Amino acid sequence: MSGFTVAIVGRPNVGKSTFFNRLLEQRKAIVDDVSGVTRDRQYGVAEWSGKSFNLIDTGGFVAESDDVFEREIKKQVLIAMEEANALIFMVDCATGITTLDESMADVLRRTTKPVFLAVNKVDNSDRLLEGAEFYSLGFEELFFLSSMSGSGTGELLDAVIALIPEDAEASEGSDVPKFAIIGQPNTGKSSLLNALIGQERTIVSDIAGTTRDTIHTRYNLFQKDFILIDTAGIRRKTKVHEDLEFYSVIRAIKAVDEADVCLLMLDASKGIAAQDLNIFSMAVKKGKGIVILVNKWDLIEKETNTAKEYEKELKKRLAPFTDLPIIFISVTEKTRIFRAIEEALEVYENKQRKVTTSELNEVMLKAVEAYHAPVVRGHMLKIKYITQLPTHVPSFAFFCNFPDDVKQPYKNYLENKLRESFNFKGVPIRLFFRKK
Repeated sequence: MSGFTVAIVGRPNVGKSTFFNRLLEQRKAIVDDVSGVTRDRQYGVAEWSGKSFNLIDTGGFVAESDDVFEREIKKQVLIAMEEANALIFMVDCATGITTLDESMADVLRRTTKPVFLAVNKVDNSDRLLEGAEFYSLGFEELFFLSSMSGSGTGELLDAVIALIPEDAEASEGSDVPKFAIIGQPNTGKSSLLNALIGQERTIVSDIAGTTRDTIHTRYNLFQKDFILIDTAGIRRKTKVHEDLEFYSVIRAIKAVDEADVCLLMLDASKGIAAQDLNIFSMAVKKGKGIVILVNKWDLIEKETNTAKEYEKELKKRLAPFTDLPIIFISVTEKTRIFRAIEEALEVYENKQRKVTTSELNEVMLKAVEAYHAPVVRGHMLKIKYITQLPTHVPSFAFFCNFPDDVKQPYKNYLENKLRESFNFKGVPIRLFFRKK
């Protein structure tokens, strides 16, 4: 399954962006009382009850409008609806049903996808009674909530994640590793794919955004077998203007879901930009293996320690997750491109690594003994037992007496010890602390 995607749709100024920010637990979308603030689509990864899904916030839907922005927003709302697995239709209890709500409802009734009607701004019992009129829109799943306070959002999220299969992560298709080539536009992703397979599989040009869709290619040469996924460049939201490009970005995000390892391509001349860090964070959050490829290295003027200094600066920007392979390549000169694949295969192996409980306890209990956790409220924090969990992303459970009081610096220490003792290079690992 290539990532469960949910789109939030509705007319302007009903609180879609406030709801989006609440689910992502960050102020990612701009929020204002003026309608039509959200013009650019926002993407994020939301998590609820141990399940994660892609979330798209769309601009306000206006069915018939002469405004150029509203016409564009309408097109992109329709694209988001087409690409999403489920839709949250948001309305405003304070204003009641409007003609714009009815237009949106009319569009949504034609879809076969699950639609959850979220009646927003229900923050008291009077509003709850007023909200009953929205049953007349004819949707089965109705939820009363307040984006601002968060009340009622849990019930809606329970209904949404009930649609995500329990084994969504485990059933990732075949045993053949999948590598997604990701990054900003015009970093050489398609050129890399063509260079690896030795043929012009994808169109290459200097124009950013040439690749519109994700392209799957089976590589079966030199005793190596894997699937390469070339994706459209993921650029900052403010730069996404065309409907076609918006469609490409959703596809690229889904390709990350589908992949086992992401090859994040950077342009050596530009260094690592904020958007590269966003792409990196998204891949880490989704638990994907990562290899950093610094392309166009042939264009850089070099001194004795140029690569070493560049790598040091990269790791500083990528901290705290720095246990990563960083390879300096030139696709045009075919320099180190096959080493990039060797590293990706190694990261894939690391992602599958299972450490026996006895080995884990032998190593990690010594590490705990060597450096004790800080005292909690006069009590000594004692870790008694460690085991690896049977999950798709390497995850470890530490059983202790005060699981909620383990601070981040000590978690970082334990993760570093795990990485020192067992090879998890390029793979995000997750630590859980439980009551013994």
